[in-house]
Amino acid sequence: MAAVSDDAVAQLIRAVAVQDRAAFRALYLATRDALFGVLMRMLRNRASAEDGLQEVYARIWLRAGSYVESRGSGMTWLTTIARNYAIDQRRQRHFTEMDALEVDDLVDPRRGADDYLVAQGVVERIVMCLGRLEPRHADCIKRAYLDGVSYVDLANRHTVPVNTMRTWLRRGLLKLRDCVLE
Repeated sequence: MAAVSDDAVAQLIRAVAVQDRAAFRALYLATRDALFGVLMRMLRNRASAEDGLQEVYARIWLRAGSYVESRGSGMTWLTTIARNYAIDQRRQRHFTEMDALEVDDLVDPRRGADDYLVAQGVVERIVMCLGRLEPRHADCIKRAYLDGVSYVDLANRHTVPVNTMRTWLRRGLLKLRDCVLE
């Protein structure tokens, strides 16, 4: 189906906000390819993107009333919903994959034997130093710098203000640096 203008997308979103099923079908037909493309690029897995597309349209149906045209075009709003969903999925997937910090996984296999031994020693030192930190501070450092979790998400997870989280991370990194350089 041909792409629709942003004005038409905005009109469809307004109609969906009042539970217009025909408008929802038209919105889906007009925007599904673009949103599927966003999900495919970010999730890199067809099955995940297909599942995500269903979830994104469920969110659109439920949140259409919150769309405000003055904040951006209809297509931008839809794309943001798809992008946020994909980011959440990638973070969730990454947390399950990175639960354990493995020393051998952090060493570049293309390096020579000498480089490997030196690198392994440094990584082991970092892991040992992380173990000396307060557990929640070490967890925050791993999630922020290995998993890419934002300060805001970490603050919410630990129920502390964002500035407190920044302080934890800064102090933790300073302690980690001092320990590694001992």
